Amino acid sequence: MSTWDPAALEALIEEATVDAYGEDEQLTGFFTVIGESLAVPFTTTVLGVDVSVVGVDPAEDGRVVARCARGPVRQDIGILDLPLPEPAPEGSQWIEAYRYWAR
Repeated sequence: MSTWDPAALEALIEEATVDAYGEDEQLTGFFTVIGESLAVPFTTTVLGVDVSVVGVDPAEDGRVVARCARGPVRQDIGILDLPLPEPAPEGSQWIEAYRYWAR
């Protein structure tokens, strides 16, 4: 559940998608701002296991995914499914805006 005000999220969405025509370009806009703004690495918990989020990538199916690592094991997790730690890392407002836009 986001603690961000819907008006603030809508302003972020406008900023991320300002020159985008169509959903594919809007997704590219979100990928770009998340990739540029999200402070990585950071640690979060996925299914009870601490993982390090080391970056973000576009997936072949068009989603934005978080590249997660735990020791030598690597796993991509859809950024919409990624639980954020408290306190959330710098730049996480873009993930919240993406979640709000994708709903």
